[in-house]
Amino acid sequence: MNHNAERSGRRSQTAEKLNISFEFFPPKTPKMEENLWACVKRLAPLCPDFVSVTYGAGGSTRERTHATVERIITETHVPAAAHLTCVGATKAEVNEVVESYAACGVKHIVALRGDPADGVGSKYVPHADGYVNAADLVAGIRDIGGFEVSVSAYPEKHPESPDFATDIEMLRQKVDAGATRAITQFFFDNDLYEAYVERARRAGIFIPIVPGILPIHNFVQMANFAGRTGASVPQWLANRFEGLDNDPETHRLVAAAIAAEQVNDLHERGVDDFHFYTMNRANLSYAICHLLGMRPVAV
Repeated sequence: MNHNAERSGRRSQTAEKLNISFEFFPPKTPKMEENLWACVKRLAPLCPDFVSVTYGAGGSTRERTHATVERIITETHVPAAAHLTCVGATKAEVNEVVESYAACGVKHIVALRGDPADGVGSKYVPHADGYVNAADLVAGIRDIGGFEVSVSAYPEKHPESPDFATDIEMLRQKVDAGATRAITQFFFDNDLYEAYVERARRAGIFIPIVPGILPIHNFVQMANFAGRTGASVPQWLANRFEGLDNDPETHRLVAAAIAAEQVNDLHERGVDDFHFYTMNRANLSYAICHLLGMRPVAV
């Protein structure tokens, strides 16, 4: 018997224990929709627990998010989660979105306060007739009923939180309101994630805190985005991408290796659930999952 062939047809022991999910954003153009759908079809055979679709600042992608989620539910076997924010909308308007999600078969909402319509860094002001924050939004979704609710978490704390105590208290409020999972902002230092989870556990928060993994498609763009969102970029990471601005093939190989190393290290620390920010580009996330021992299943 060819034992190598036998092994190639199944997951590694590590992969057997991993639960993965993928995040997409709704497309703006027919070409972007084509790219997104190619991404979904590429990753669906890896049998993710769910895929999620983001919701633009100020609710700017409401219709496109709904259409994308509905198509995933209709045309694949993958459970789809819809993001939802409460920025710039009344409670009635937000509730209408929740009910429209329910009508198309969504059973999982990722509830976020959201960024103001004019972007990250602008001061958040609740709508006079809207949900005050993410915890209030979670409670509203729970009142409507029928959904699993995930929320966000920040290993390096939210940029608007003055300290970690305030940040953890906000997470506790979201859990008290009914959240059953937290998904983190991306990070590259696993010690930061571990310290954050320890803070949460000491505060009596025991829901899963799923690490958000960002495959690095473009180091410069990622570093700029990280600077705006409060995520740190370690010097060792910058060193690994040094000189690769005009070498996309090597950049991809390095990025896949780094993300696989990060996930393997987290798994060794006892983490089994991972959420990949795909940026609507499948190949890097697919390669990382392959490195982790995951293999496609016919769907």
